[in-house]
Amino acid sequence: MRLQVLLPTRVEVDEEAVQVSAEGAEGAFALLPRHIDIACALRPGLLSFTAPGGRETFLAIDGGVLVKCGERVRVSTPRAARGELGDLRRAVEEQFRHLSDRQQQARSAAEKMQADFIRRFIELEHRE
Repeated sequence: MRLQVLLPTRVEVDEEAVQVSAEGAEGAFALLPRHIDIACALRPGLLSFTAPGGRETFLAIDGGVLVKCGERVRVSTPRAARGELGDLRRAVEEQFRHLSDRQQQARSAAEKMQADFIRRFIELEHRE
């Protein structure tokens, strides 16, 4: 099989693989070369693949979509990090910490907008 992992700005992986493993909405699964064609949403987590020589490679992915069509497996994801399992764990924790801070800021801004909208709506209601 030919595995391609596509990010918005580059191709992270373009290699031959004898097995691809990932986690979808329905749970973990593995694809082999003669597996039926499939398209599924991926959860954030680990994607691994085994090269023809037996070397296993790991990628931490931030969700995405996997499509297997014939001998091609394509994964589209917004972010991916390639490395050893221990290194990936630290990289993912750092990414989540950074994303969590940004999500908190976005949530705070949304709450302020909502409070302002409600305040203005009440002011309009009292004018009538």
